[in-house]
Amino acid sequence: MDRRLAIAWRLIIVVAIIGGGCFVVWWALPLVYPFILGWLLAYALNPLVSFFHLKARFPRWLAVTLTLLLFTAAMLTIVSALVMRLVSQIMNLSGSLQSSVAWVETTFNAFLARPDIHDLIERINTFYKENPNYQETINSRVSDTAQALTAAGTSLIGGFLNGIVSVLSSLPEVATITVVVLLASFFISKDWHRHLSRLSDWFPEGLRRRTGEVAKDLKQALFGYVRAQLIMISITAVVVTSGLFMLGVENAISIGLLIGFVDLLPYLGVGAAMIPWIGYVFLAGDWQLGTGLSVLYGVVLVARQFIEPKVLASSVGLDPLPTLIAMFVGLKLFGFFGLIIGPVSIVVLTACHRARVFRDVGRFIRFGTGRL
Repeated sequence: MDRRLAIAWRLIIVVAIIGGGCFVVWWALPLVYPFILGWLLAYALNPLVSFFHLKARFPRWLAVTLTLLLFTAAMLTIVSALVMRLVSQIMNLSGSLQSSVAWVETTFNAFLARPDIHDLIERINTFYKENPNYQETINSRVSDTAQALTAAGTSLIGGFLNGIVSVLSSLPEVATITVVVLLASFFISKDWHRHLSRLSDWFPEGLRRRTGEVAKDLKQALFGYVRAQLIMISITAVVVTSGLFMLGVENAISIGLLIGFVDLLPYLGVGAAMIPWIGYVFLAGDWQLGTGLSVLYGVVLVARQFIEPKVLASSVGLDPLPTLIAMFVGLKLFGFFGLIIGPVSIVVLTACHRARVFRDVGRFIRFGTGRL
């Protein structure tokens, strides 16, 4: 009986530690995430810093400063190029929308001018005259529909304008966080080895070894996931570009690369670019191109569904079936980010299993001892 109570007590201790750790992370993450981002940036740039420090014989602080300046300049260049390209595309889209509105107006007027439409309008007027009781009901329904459409349009425009205001109002906060991240990355990277040594002194040798094994697997999985996403983007860009060439679309390479990049967007992915394009083409009356783009969009979706689990499994080091299950469960629980959380959770559990963490926790619960 005493042994069972001891096991139950140790189980409660383990659950309390895990629950307390999760609560601390949940509570502290909003407060310290800029410094976590700074550490990740320092970790990512550390090879280049080491190159300048060891190979070019720069002082450590100068190597860190030069690396951060190069990184910041590269990011500013990329963002500026993207913004300029986006503004250019919005201006082109504005001209296209004006042409589309003019085309819709002309088509609608031609539609109303058809003899059969005139005949239909006369029949409706005759129906109104012969059935005055229905006129008020029909007018009420038409008025309700118009009000609903007006409210939907107003809500859409209001949401768009509020989004612009929200983005503009968040720029000072984003700038502040960016500065904090860069400063944190500078101080962490400047004394990188000293920080690692001080941190390792806080934990026993066994725990450091196990943590190192788990961290090694997680690092491989992280780079594997990035590699998998790059492969999927490349496949999407190649498939879309090839299809656009077959359809005779101008600037097929540029459009294919852009759609491949858009493939990173949550939920919609390729659809964020191709669905509006397909709708516009059908609206413009080009049924042949619209049908071709629809078929191409379907091919891309089917290809991703078949290829993504296999590519992700081979890159991250998991079997396709557990990866597919983790992606589906993560999608249901956490939405789009579940597609990342699911596989990462499997990777963490696998890494802990390889490091025999679960075995030692089980030994601690059963016998009160566990080798770290």
